[in-house]
Amino acid sequence: MLEKTRVELPSRWITRLDHRAFRWLSGMETEALNRTVVPLGRSADRSRLWIVIAAALAVLDGRRGRRGALRGLVSIAVTSALVNQGIKRVARRKRPVGEFVRTRFGRQYSSTSFPSGHAASAAAFATGVAQEVPVLGVPLGAMAAGVATSRVYAGVHYPADVIVGAASGAAISLALRKLWPVASREPARARPAYTNIDTVVSEDGKGITFVVNASAGSALAGPPADEIRDALPKAEVILVDSPEDWDAALEKAGKAKVMGIAGGDGSINAAADTAVRNQKPLIVVPAGTLNHLARDLGIESVEDAIRAIKRGRAAAVDVATIDGRVFLNTASFGSYVELVDAREKLQEKIGKWPAVLVALTRVLRSSEPIEVEIDGRPCSLWMIFIGNCRYHPVGFAPSWRERLDDGILDVRMVDGTQPWARSRLLFAVLSGTLGKCRVYQQRSVRQLKVRSLDGSRLRLARDGETFEGSAEFTVTKLDRSLPIYVDPK
Repeated sequence: MLEKTRVELPSRWITRLDHRAFRWLSGMETEALNRTVVPLGRSADRSRLWIVIAAALAVLDGRRGRRGALRGLVSIAVTSALVNQGIKRVARRKRPVGEFVRTRFGRQYSSTSFPSGHAASAAAFATGVAQEVPVLGVPLGAMAAGVATSRVYAGVHYPADVIVGAASGAAISLALRKLWPVASREPARARPAYTNIDTVVSEDGKGITFVVNASAGSALAGPPADEIRDALPKAEVILVDSPEDWDAALEKAGKAKVMGIAGGDGSINAAADTAVRNQKPLIVVPAGTLNHLARDLGIESVEDAIRAIKRGRAAAVDVATIDGRVFLNTASFGSYVELVDAREKLQEKIGKWPAVLVALTRVLRSSEPIEVEIDGRPCSLWMIFIGNCRYHPVGFAPSWRERLDDGILDVRMVDGTQPWARSRLLFAVLSGTLGKCRVYQQRSVRQLKVRSLDGSRLRLARDGETFEGSAEFTVTKLDRSLPIYVDPK
């Protein structure tokens, strides 16, 4: 009789290989690993390590750092929910057993082994941050690998656990791009401004008057007045530390050959109003919290602004108005204005970002739709977003523009007449079906006529600043553009 050949299933030799690799790595005893990967793995408990890194990024690395920190933490949150509350409960693989479990990590684990939640969170955070700040991909990837290695070395996971965990975390973080696209790193395009601004000022700054918002800049660096004076010794620099002096300073700068402004989007918007009125080109120095316009222009530092001046190139940027007031980024009315007003009342007491969270909670709980007529059609609106040029992505998280001269207003609205409008909008965003959601409307126009149906004046916002508007007003594009210095890298 022929002897039957035994065929071993792939799962069996994979498991045997997994156990052998576990015994080899967990059985090692080196001082180098005890002093490196073990403390690193312990610091990742409850994601403490990643939270500390995210906080440092948010404080020290500007807008990209904040976006990277937020994307990393959101990736951890989603990954933890799916891995720890989903896959682990289904797989239910028992953990390895050994005395080194307690001695190396100082604790025992009661949860199941497959996949590793620590490895998943580490890979999710590193992948999330790297999408926004690519230069951090390698160091954070190395730290994530160290955390994953520590789980096997300490004897609390098999190698397969950490490999599948890390792959799951990275995949989930990348999948989140479908709901939350990564902003483009390329500056928005705009046609050249055909003007003689390359001849009206010299490289030492003669002919430029800068207005610097004294409250702008980070807590560590402060306003960039001294940097501007050092780089452009013949430029006039006006440091404004009192709101009462703001208008006079802008008017003085508006009489110079070229206006300069150092501040956030609100400051830049006020300067743009003066520059448009006086038909003067503008220099933008980003020194605020978000710096939306400067980022879209590709100007992220004082050095970028100085280089743009010395190269003498300008872009013709579209200018829009709401109720006769200029805006370069966005305008709104309704719930968003309530949010900004509520935040400003709180931020001096508890800080800007905690104030945003508290204000958002209050507005979502108590806000009511406003009754208006838009282009002759009655509407009940929860919220409206109006962008100067088309924004990306679609939905109510607009982040960047590809062009600054497309001649359109990007209008996005949430219809308050639909039942459960806010809940339906949130579900549509999370499920990726926003384009089919009946409560969400988006269109591109050049002009928008708005009238309050009860005749009351409306609170309006432009580039993050709120003001008391009219009961009837127009949002439109101006026929002329604003020349702004850019650095054609």
